[in-house]
Amino acid sequence: MSDDTTTDPVYVTDALIAEDIDAYLETHQHKTMLRFITCGSVDDGKSTLIGRLLYDSKMIFEDQLDALQSDSKKVGTQGQEIDFALLVDGLAAEREQGITIDVAYRFFNTEKRKFIVADCPGHEQYTRNMVTGASTADLAVILIDARKGVLVQTRRHSYLCHLIGIRNLVLAVNKMDLVDYSQEVFDSIVADYAEFAKSIGIESFTAMPISGFKGDNITTRSANTPWYSGPTLVDHLETVEVNSARDAEKPFRLPVQWVNRPNLDFRGFSGLIATGSVKPGDAVRVLPSGKTSTVTRIVTMPAPGAAPGDGDLDEAVAGQSVTVCFADEIDCSRGNVISIADNPPEVADQFEATLVWLNDEAMHVGRSYWLKLGAQTVSATVQQPKYAVNVNTMEHIAVKTLDLNAIGVAELATDKPIVFEAYVQNRSLGGFILIDKLTNATVAAGMLHFSLRRSQNVHWQALDIGREAHANLKNQKPAVLWFTGLSGSGKSTIANLVEKKLHRMNRHTFLLDGDNVRHGLNKDLGFTEADRIENIRRVGEVARLMTDAGLIVITAFISPFRAEREMVRALVPEGEFFEVFIDTPLTVAEERDVKGLYKKARSGQLKNFTGIDSPYEAPVNPEVYIDTTRITPEDAANLIVDTLLGDA
Repeated sequence: MSDDTTTDPVYVTDALIAEDIDAYLETHQHKTMLRFITCGSVDDGKSTLIGRLLYDSKMIFEDQLDALQSDSKKVGTQGQEIDFALLVDGLAAEREQGITIDVAYRFFNTEKRKFIVADCPGHEQYTRNMVTGASTADLAVILIDARKGVLVQTRRHSYLCHLIGIRNLVLAVNKMDLVDYSQEVFDSIVADYAEFAKSIGIESFTAMPISGFKGDNITTRSANTPWYSGPTLVDHLETVEVNSARDAEKPFRLPVQWVNRPNLDFRGFSGLIATGSVKPGDAVRVLPSGKTSTVTRIVTMPAPGAAPGDGDLDEAVAGQSVTVCFADEIDCSRGNVISIADNPPEVADQFEATLVWLNDEAMHVGRSYWLKLGAQTVSATVQQPKYAVNVNTMEHIAVKTLDLNAIGVAELATDKPIVFEAYVQNRSLGGFILIDKLTNATVAAGMLHFSLRRSQNVHWQALDIGREAHANLKNQKPAVLWFTGLSGSGKSTIANLVEKKLHRMNRHTFLLDGDNVRHGLNKDLGFTEADRIENIRRVGEVARLMTDAGLIVITAFISPFRAEREMVRALVPEGEFFEVFIDTPLTVAEERDVKGLYKKARSGQLKNFTGIDSPYEAPVNPEVYIDTTRITPEDAANLIVDTLLGDA
C-alpha cells in the first residue's frame, strides 16, 4: 500500500462516504461494471490474489478480518502472516486441500469501477467449473507461478478463455517474491507464453510481474520491480474496455424475455439489449417470423413519485434492460429476437458448433437434449463429433463421443429454427447450453459457428392434404402404440395380436417390428448405445410420417432408454403417443430365449445386450402396463385396443 493514503482510490471513496453519502451513491450507481476471472494451474495463487484485492479495497468487515487472522493461524499456509486465500476458499474441502474446487464469486469496487471476480479452480478435474465462471467474463487474469512457468493447465485455461470469447487477457506472473523479483525469469515466462498464445490465435495480452501475497504491483507500483514500467493490476482493471462498450457498436439485438401486458392499453416487450442501440422511430424486425414494425416507446421504471412516462428513454444501448413498444400489433413473444430491420440475425435449424462437455456421463450421439440459447429452448440432437481438441497439443483427435471436460466440434440439429449469430460476433445469440431432458442437468456448453448450408437450402413444403384430411378419410385418429420391454418379453407377439384385432375392426394400421426394420432401414446400425439411439430416432421419424398419413402405427422395439422414448413422444401431437410397457422379469425372459440371444450374451458372444451388459430403463408412467406373468397375450391385446379406442 502507498504511504500517502490520501491519494489511494479506496481512501478517496471512504472520505466521500463520510462527507456526502448521497453523492457517493450517485457516483457508485453510474460506475461501469467489469466481470473478470482468475485462472491458471493449481496453487498458482488465484485465491490469494483475490483475497489481496478484497483486503486492499477495504471490502471485508472487521469481524471477517478477525476471523481471517484466526483462521490463518489455524489452517493457513503462510505461517503467522495473513493467508488471503482463506477469504475466497470457503469450502471445508478447499481449505483442507489448499485448492479451489468450486467457482467463488466476489464483489469489490474502487473509485472508478465496480468488479465481480470469479475465482476458478485450477485442477483439470474441475474444468467445467472454470468454464462456468468464464462464460460471463470480460477479462481473464491468467496466473503463472514464477517458479514453475507455463504449465499444461495454463495452456488449457488460456485456450478455454480464447474459445469462450474473452479477448482481454492479463498474464500475471505471480510469486515474484520467491524468485527475487528476477526480470530474467519474468521475461523468459512471457516469451514462452507469447509463443503458445500465438499458436491458438491470441493476438495480445498484458503481462505484469506481481506478488499476491506481498502486494507487489497489485494496487501500487512496487519498488521491487524497478525494471517494470507497465500498469498495476488495479490500474489495468479500472481502465480496460468492457464488452458492453464494444457491444454498443454492433447491430441492435433484443432477445425478448417477457411480454409486458398489464392492461388493455399497454403492450411492450421486455429484455436485456444484447448489442447495439435503439431509439423511438427505428424500424425493427421480429424473428423468427420476420414481421416488421416501428418502435414508439422505450419504457423503463420511472422514479418514485414521477409521472407516468417519465421513465421513457430517448435511446437505449447494449447492457440496458428495457421494454419496447411497437406501432403495430404484430406477433412477438418470449424467445423471439427484436433486431434492426435492415440487418437481422440468421434463423436456422442445423449448425456446426464447439461443445465443452460438462457431464460425468459421456455424450450420447443422436440423443435429444434441450438446447437453451437465451430465452429460446428447443430440442436438439448432436451428431458424432468431427473431432475433439487435445488442449495440451492443439491436435485434432478422431472420437466417437465426448467425455467429461472434453472439447469438440460437432454438427447439431434443432426441431425448429432458432435465431442466432456466430458466437464470435455475439455471445448472447451464439452461446448455448445442452440440458438432459430426464435429469435436467446441464451437460454441455456450446458456441455456434455457422448454420449448415443444407439448413438454408431445405425448406418445409406446404401441402394441401394434411394429416387431418388423411385421418378423416380413414375415419380414425392417428396414434403410435409404442411397445417397449426386454428381449423375449412378448412385445412382437402382443403387437401382432393388436394389429390383427384392429384390422378386423377396419382400422388402418402398420406394424414396425424391431427385427424387421433392421433388415432394411436400419441395417447399417449395430447395437452400441449410440446405434441404439439412432435406431429409435429413425423409427420415431418414420412413425411420425405414418401418423401424418392418418395411420395407427404399432412399434415393437426394446427401446431401452427413456430419453429416446420421450423423444418420439414429442414428435407427435399430444394424446397420440401410447407407451405400452410389456413387463417381464429378466429370469422369465431368459427362460423363454426363443432366439438364443440370452445364451450368447451370457457366454460373451453377444455384447451390449439389454438386461445383461446394457441397461434397460423401465417406463415410469406408461399409458398401458402389461405384466406378462399375470395376463395372457390375448387379454393383453384386448386391454391395449380398449385403451386406444377409448381415447380415440
